Amino acid sequence: MTTPAAGAAAATDNPYGLTGALQQGGLITWAVFITLVIMSLATWYIMFTKLFEQQKILNQYKRVRTNFWGTPSLRDGANKLERNSAYRQIVDDGLLAQEQHTKLVDPVDQHEWLGSSLNRSTAAINSRLGTGMAVLATVGSTAPFVGLFGTVIGIYGALVKIGAAGQASIDKVAGPVGEALIMTALGLIVAVPAVLGYNWLIRRNKVVAEQIGAFATDLHAYLVSNGALKPQIAAVKTAPAAVKAPTATPATKA
Repeated sequence: MTTPAAGAAAATDNPYGLTGALQQGGLITWAVFITLVIMSLATWYIMFTKLFEQQKILNQYKRVRTNFWGTPSLRDGANKLERNSAYRQIVDDGLLAQEQHTKLVDPVDQHEWLGSSLNRSTAAINSRLGTGMAVLATVGSTAPFVGLFGTVIGIYGALVKIGAAGQASIDKVAGPVGEALIMTALGLIVAVPAVLGYNWLIRRNKVVAEQIGAFATDLHAYLVSNGALKPQIAAVKTAPAAVKAPTATPATKA
């Protein structure tokens, strides 16, 4: 009868698990494993940070649609926006471009001057939203090959042991082949979340870019028309008042 301590030791000394594969694989297997771990950590860090950044801008758009355009002036509306936010940056750049247009020596059409300034502002925001996407794309495309490299090393180790032993016994092949399969699985485990996260975040970036572009267009129209053109804000619908039924008047006697 085996004791619990002996059973735990036997489970720990399993030569066909991840620990056994790393011990048998040597330096190259450890390098592949550490590389995949670094790729996975970078993937999840970028996914969570970009998701938080995107959600913050999406929430700002809701507040802009309800609070910004109801103010008497753009400066008052800008003061209601969060500092260092994407929409505050667009408004500040638009007001700065409007002020700079009056100081130009060569006459430039106000429409073109404001349009180019707002385009630069939105392009800078979209570029900032795209940071980190290249890392996710790189991890998603290269992680399976990094795992495949570990697979090749594992198969090579199995062939070396078979050649040294002179026969393909299961005890000589199981360890290296198990190491090869584990490296393949780790490569896929790292690559799949990176690919899914990349596609999801790219789609959300497109939604954010469309909202920012629409806001910049409305702001451009407001500036070139001196406030005459302002986007319509959906009014809050109220329940219609109940119509009272006419009361019957008593008939008068003749």
